[in-house]
Order: sequence, then structure tokens, then C-alpha cells
Amino acid sequence: MDDLVLIIGNKNYSSWSLRAWLSLSAAGAVFEEILVPLDQPNTRQEILKHWRNGRVPILKQGDNVVWESLSICEYAAELFPEVGLWPQDIRARAIARSLCCEVHAEFNSIKTHMPMNIRSRFPNEGRKPGVQDDINRITAVWRRARERYGRDGGGPFLFGPFTNADAMFAPMVSRMRTYAVELGDIETAYSEAVWSYPPVQEWVRAAHAEPWVIENAEF
Repeated sequence: MDDLVLIIGNKNYSSWSLRAWLSLSAAGAVFEEILVPLDQPNTRQEILKHWRNGRVPILKQGDNVVWESLSICEYAAELFPEVGLWPQDIRARAIARSLCCEVHAEFNSIKTHMPMNIRSRFPNEGRKPGVQDDINRITAVWRRARERYGRDGGGPFLFGPFTNADAMFAPMVSRMRTYAVELGDIETAYSEAVWSYPPVQEWVRAAHAEPWVIENAEF
């Protein structure tokens, strides 16, 4: 098997990079990491050296290139099927995939007005039109998944063990912390489980160590 190489953006800001990185890390994959600082004069040129879409994340394995976070999560699940990055039950698996697609396609208000910024705290900021609707939907998803699938699933995550659904929602957990969003008991327990997950903590430590600061980052 050819070596895996993941091209990502700043760990403090790049939510899409976090999703792909988490999926690979949860799978136990060994991969080289190339970080391209975002919002620099040469950022796009540096990313284009790796793939023609000019955006991160990008996963390379020999001459095979996979781009877009959700596609990378799917690829990780196929490379490491024994890990269980998708729930075993077919109905739960369908729900998990639907939720991942929803994260990928929706929640544009919270993505825009509450960008991921791990190092900072902005209590109660970013509450623009549409943001509360996104928060309500996200927290409802967490609550229902935990109640229906997670409680008996053998772990503290949406479907019990850590899956791609948790990787996709991890940046939302970060946003809830940064902007001090009030959560119910179930959602709080879930968010704390994600935040304390060892790969997430590894990413957080690296984010705090980064030298780059980007004003008004939205990635």
C-alpha cells in the first residue's frame, strides 16, 4: 500500500481539515501531514501543487487523490473496514451517512458567523439570522442520535463508538465552546466526550501551538 499524505490548513481554523484528519486518526492510519498556512499570498499556489481544486483537505496515496472531507472520510472507512468508521447496523449506518451529508451541505449560517477558532473565546457573539436555527438542528441531531443509537452502542458518541459522523460534527463541538452556546445535559455530555477524545485533544494542542493568526477566518 502506498503511503498516505494529507494536506490540511491551519489547525486553529480549518474545520474541514479537522474532519478528514480525525477520520484517518480514528482509523489508526499512519499518514504524512502537510500543513499549508491559509490566507497567505501564496496559499492557493501551494495547494495547487497538490491538487487542482485549490482547497484543503486533500488526501494522496500514490497517484490516487481524494478531495473533499466527506470523500476522505468514506475512503478511510474503506481502507480500514475493521475499525468501524460507520455503524454496523444498516439503519444506523444510513442515518450516520445522512447526518454527514447534512453537515457537508447545510448549516451555512453557523459556518459563516461562528467560524472555528479553537484558541479564542467569543461568548454570545455570532448570533446572526439563521444561526440559532442551525444550533437548534445540530443539538437536536446530537440528542436524538444519542437517545436512539448511542446509549446502547458501547461508547459516548452519536452511535456509541467514534464514527465518521462524530468526525464531521467535531468542528461544531468546537464552535459551541468558542461561542459559549448553552447546551442541554445530553448534548453537553456528547460535546465533552468529543472534546476529550485523544485525537481531538492532539489537534487542539497543535492548534494552540500554531504561529499563524488569521483575522475573521472562515474556513
